[in-house]
Amino acid sequence: MGLLSSSVSIARYRVEGKFESSILESVRNGLTKNIISQIEDEYAEISVGWTPLESEFDPDFEKFSFSFGTYFVFSLRIDKKSVPSKIIKKHVALEVIKKLKETHRDFLSKNEKKDIKDLITEKLMRQMPSTPNTYDVMWDYENATVLFFSTQKAANEELETLFKKSFQLKLIRLFPFTMIENSLTLKDEEKDLAANLASTKLLR
Repeated sequence: MGLLSSSVSIARYRVEGKFESSILESVRNGLTKNIISQIEDEYAEISVGWTPLESEFDPDFEKFSFSFGTYFVFSLRIDKKSVPSKIIKKHVALEVIKKLKETHRDFLSKNEKKDIKDLITEKLMRQMPSTPNTYDVMWDYENATVLFFSTQKAANEELETLFKKSFQLKLIRLFPFTMIENSLTLKDEEKDLAANLASTKLLR
């Protein structure tokens, strides 16, 4: 689900820090330098990077716009590879049988089996296509806020890490208590009261 979906899940962030040079160029450079990289035909298990909102599989920020009025809109793409353990087990067993026949032996050592498993895993990982997942990002630079269209823990952690790497700005996740803590309208004693709130069980 994303920005243009009829149903969305949203995580809210406050952006800590400002750019010292051109805002538009700073964002463009950060996005371009951290575009999603392809991991097909590679051993890598995961690749994380930015893509344009309009074109998740053609990550070209020169061709597709990311600036809309006072907002920067783009997507985070996470590509993952994994080989089911049963498939690895099957191919390892077949390779062990083949090795035993070739060497006319009754068994292989533990290290030999480990080497076979490592080679099989690497081979299958290179052959396995990656599974892409895309999450939209809407950044209101003037108000220093970001809406991220996912509440998945792993996706949010990848966003926070890549955002810091790309723009040298820190994202602060907004929960009710963090919003209270950073409020400019609440007094200190009101913040203390909110910090000491505890849940109450209601019984019929």
